[in-house]
Amino acid sequence: MELDYATNEPKMEKDHSESVNQLLPEVEQLVSSGNLHQALEKLHALEKKTRASADLWSTTKLVETVVDICGKSNEWDLLEQEVTLLAKKHGQLKQAIAKMIQRAMTFVEKTPDEDTRVQFIEALRKVTEGKIHVEVERARLTRMRVEVYEKHGMIKEACDTLQEIQVETYGSMDRREKTDFILEQMRLCLAKRDYVRMAIISHKINPKYFEREGTEDLKLRFYELMIQYDLHEEDYLEACRHYQQVYKTKCISEDVQRWPMVLQNVVLYLILSPYDNEQKDMLERIKLDHNLEKLELCAQLVRSFTTLELTRWPAVEALYGGEFRRTDVFSSETEEGHKRWMALRDRVIEHNIRVIAGYYGRAKIQRLTELLDLPADDVEKFLAKAVVGGTIYARIDRPAGIVSFEKPSDGEDQLNVWTSDVGRLLSLVEKTTHLIAKEEIVSKIAKAIN
Repeated sequence: MELDYATNEPKMEKDHSESVNQLLPEVEQLVSSGNLHQALEKLHALEKKTRASADLWSTTKLVETVVDICGKSNEWDLLEQEVTLLAKKHGQLKQAIAKMIQRAMTFVEKTPDEDTRVQFIEALRKVTEGKIHVEVERARLTRMRVEVYEKHGMIKEACDTLQEIQVETYGSMDRREKTDFILEQMRLCLAKRDYVRMAIISHKINPKYFEREGTEDLKLRFYELMIQYDLHEEDYLEACRHYQQVYKTKCISEDVQRWPMVLQNVVLYLILSPYDNEQKDMLERIKLDHNLEKLELCAQLVRSFTTLELTRWPAVEALYGGEFRRTDVFSSETEEGHKRWMALRDRVIEHNIRVIAGYYGRAKIQRLTELLDLPADDVEKFLAKAVVGGTIYARIDRPAGIVSFEKPSDGEDQLNVWTSDVGRLLSLVEKTTHLIAKEEIVSKIAKAIN
């Protein structure tokens, strides 16, 4: 049979549309009189002819009619059997199968009870298994099945079932629906606490897609899920980045009720992030945001971390504790909130150590305990952490109780300094020689004129 490359189906050999139009009223009369099986026999007899002739329109019309009369008659077992049988027919047209499955899916919500619905969905999933031309329909059916699992609290089964569908490879599925499907996979992975798989699935979504119009709802869902993952991993810098993306979303930035809370979370998670060049750069950039001044406490907190001045923890706790301990970030009612509050204390101490290292060449441990409001053992612990992190240089002389912040220079460094000094000296000599020669020439010219 010759192939029609436009539809990727065999070319039609004979048109049976007239026979189909004549048969359909007769079938309706048989169904209304209660002769359902006789009506199905007539439909099957003509369907065989239309399928053999590759008449796509007629075959599609007949298989859809079979589905309609079974579904409207509430013969659910018969409907499953008919769909399965028609899909397995030799030489069945792919587009006819797709249309039949789509029509059958409209009856899923009309099933009388949940057991029947689940059985019907599973039957349709079995029919669509391994067929590329109905992959989108299979994905939608799988999502219906997952909703039932989730309704009964079977999160693991729901998550595992949804993972079977690799929608990112489906070329026939709309990109918005595809993104929505992947977001649902991410949500179920979080509910199952499968954080590794959730991180892997998140890479299937390109954030640049959210720059298109009409994707703000998907963007907010994506970053909400990513923030939950970041907080579980205690990756506060990533949480800050994701809150920044939420803050830049048009529907958030224009809503005066929503953007202050989002911007506050951006600041708090940025402060909680370990110090490095990137964190420092983000602090300086967020300091320029004109909306930050509208959040007085957040603005003060940012200034205290961007100026080289000591910020005493008792003062920070007294100033910010009353307000920030009521937020979700530092909630006093949750273990995570208390943990982050202690992390803020560590960041304040680390900032103070950097300030001290910038002003002091050497300092006694006793003096550091006064400046940092810490016992001597904790001072050593924080100093060691800062040295290992590469943010400062320090050496502790325990017997003498002195900390040295001056990095000793080796022979190469001393030679570089000497070379630089000699280079500057020679440059000055050369410049002076040039000026003397210039004055001599000017003097000779003046004498010659006179």
